[in-house]
Amino acid sequence: MSEGIDTLTLWLTIAGLGMATFLIRFSFLGLVKGGRLPHYIIRLLRYVPVTVLPALIAPMIVYPKSMGGETDLLWVTVALFALLVGIWTKNMLATIVSGMGLLWLLQGFGF
Repeated sequence: MSEGIDTLTLWLTIAGLGMATFLIRFSFLGLVKGGRLPHYIIRLLRYVPVTVLPALIAPMIVYPKSMGGETDLLWVTVALFALLVGIWTKNMLATIVSGMGLLWLLQGFGF
C-alpha cells in the first residue's frame, strides 16, 4: 500500500465506485417500462461498438504522449489507411490488421 491512503479508504472508494457504476447502468436498463427498450434505442445501441475503438485510438493518433504531444505523420498516414480499409471492407478485424501491418512495415523500413 502506498503512503497516504489507508486500507479502509481504499475499500470504501472501490465500493462507492462499484455502487455508482451499478446505479448508472440500472438507471438506464433497470427502470425501463416492461423490461424492453424502445426499438429506436436498440437500433442506436448497435453503433456503440463501432464508436468505441476510434474513440480510444484517436487521442493516441492526434496527441501521442510518446512523441511529446506532437502529431506523427506516420501514425496519421496509417490511421487514414486503416480508415479507408474499414470503409472499403466494413470489417473491423481487417481494419485493425491492415493498420497494424502497415505500421510495422513502415517502421521496419525506417519511416
